[in-house]
Amino acid sequence: MLPPPRSPLATARCPLPPMTMPADTSAPASDTRGLLAPGPLLLAGMIVLAALSRLLPHPQNFSPVEAIGLFGGAFFARRSLALAVPLLAMFASDLLLGVIGGGIYWSYVASLSFWSVYAAIALCTLLGFPLRGRAGGARVLGASLAGSVLFFVVTNFFAWYGSAMYPQTGAGLVAAYVAGIPFFQNTLLGTLFYSALLFGGFALLRTRVPALRAQTV
Repeated sequence: MLPPPRSPLATARCPLPPMTMPADTSAPASDTRGLLAPGPLLLAGMIVLAALSRLLPHPQNFSPVEAIGLFGGAFFARRSLALAVPLLAMFASDLLLGVIGGGIYWSYVASLSFWSVYAAIALCTLLGFPLRGRAGGARVLGASLAGSVLFFVVTNFFAWYGSAMYPQTGAGLVAAYVAGIPFFQNTLLGTLFYSALLFGGFALLRTRVPALRAQTV
């Protein structure tokens, strides 16, 4: 006598899908390009140190002003940080110079010439944007030369504009540019020196610490 067939319901087993918890999308992923990430933080630190070097004895107009703008524009992934960090670093160094220099320096702060330097830094940062991802030696040299000329043009224009030292005419503007020529050599040398220091130093660090490449341009 054959045994009665088993019911299909007694033998078939339907596997249940594994229980999965929905992904928590409320917490944002960590932004490796924010200012507190190691790469941007290192960039900011280098720019601040370069700006603070203005407190050390140095030849007139031999400064990191143009180089920090170029450097920030070339490597900060966020363009807002590229513009903000060099300007804030410059402002911090100016505050310290004001404390050291006293009233004479604060009178300079109130002039158009002072703020024209910040305009030149912002423009140098824009010059640094084309270097993003291709900051080779020749391009950095060209950008440093262009940044020095740009600084010369902008700052000497505002040294003339509204100044009682020069007639507010075309001839007065030419006279202001002629008066600035002796200082251009140190401007150019300072830009070349600090550009080599910042760009070269950071390139060396990126070869030693490959993770920096993911957090900077």
